[in-house]
Amino acid sequence: MSVTTFTQEFTTPITPSRMLFRALIVDSHYLIPKIAPLGIKSIEFVEGDGRAGSIKVTNFAKGGHLKFSKRKIDALYTENLVCKYTLIEGDVIFDKIESIVYEVQFLASSVGRCLCKMIGEYHTRGDVELNEDDIKQGKEKAMGLYKVVEEYVLGNPNVYV
Repeated sequence: MSVTTFTQEFTTPITPSRMLFRALIVDSHYLIPKIAPLGIKSIEFVEGDGRAGSIKVTNFAKGGHLKFSKRKIDALYTENLVCKYTLIEGDVIFDKIESIVYEVQFLASSVGRCLCKMIGEYHTRGDVELNEDDIKQGKEKAMGLYKVVEEYVLGNPNVYV
């Protein structure tokens, strides 16, 4: 098995605790199906209640090439705004990939802004090596979801305050 690691960063004009950590991590199972129903049908806990050790399943909307993904929350540090989780099952895991481990951290940037850092570790099967094109689509989908959440929070100043 080999491990391919990528890092991705972006900023948003919303504070870390309000925008991304609460909206995108802690309350994702409520918020994301509500604001992105064309892409995500539901997000449900099949084990646990959202703390470390919990497992949740994302069911994608019909018509897309993905049906579901299952992830385990490895660590959730609400005081430091850090979440680590592992994609353990689903259509996203191709023949090449055994699992994907993500660590997402939300940091205060300039006044009222947030810097989001994501590290992804792709654990491949056998001696498979991944390149940037192999993980590009997942990175683009993650950024698209972040932007949808950002737009929702910016457009609804009374949520997650």
